[in-house]
Amino acid sequence: MTEYLSEKEQWEQIRTWVRESGLWVVAGVALAVAGWQGWRWWQTHLDERGIKAAAAYPRIIEALEKGDRTQAFERLGEIERDYPSSPYADQAKLVAARVYVESTELDKAAHELESVMNGSRDHELALVARMRLARVEIAQGKSDAALATLNGAEPGAFAARYHEVRGDAWYAKGDKAAALKEYRSAAGSPDLGDAALLDLKIADLAASTPPASVAPAPAPGAAAK
Repeated sequence: MTEYLSEKEQWEQIRTWVRESGLWVVAGVALAVAGWQGWRWWQTHLDERGIKAAAAYPRIIEALEKGDRTQAFERLGEIERDYPSSPYADQAKLVAARVYVESTELDKAAHELESVMNGSRDHELALVARMRLARVEIAQGKSDAALATLNGAEPGAFAARYHEVRGDAWYAKGDKAAALKEYRSAAGSPDLGDAALLDLKIADLAASTPPASVAPAPAPGAAAK
């Protein structure tokens, strides 16, 4: 057992093993070192690209705050072109969708949101894009499409918000009872963006939506027909 051998004896064993293994050992060690160096180079490369993408993203926000939409979209295009696998590319598309919504270019907004919904590696970001796409579809008068979009994935932590948007879709379809049911399912969650607005929706619909009708009980002694 090696723990009982002297250092000299252990060294002699190593020398014998190297002689017997020959160049295969040397080649294996060389490949391992090369692989390690290549992996470190690739990680450094990814880190540098991530840093550059992270630095480019705030400039988009700055341009939008200044009202310079042209410059903002130029920088959006740069991120999508130069750093397509970066999470900032998805974030840039969400920003583009917001800009398109604000200018009522809903078809373009829907395109950007669909891209993130279907292509993002970030599951939660894809869920956010799906929810926003449903809102855009409601604004387009496509309530059935919005419901289908929301039903296309398990919402996870966004369940309450999905219930609220689903309620908006049912309300747009004119089904107040279904809308109220969804709103009530969303109520009480700490994850809601605007709980006060949801409370107003519930109060308004509760006052205007009659309770579900109940069949009258048969009169005492009435004969069954």
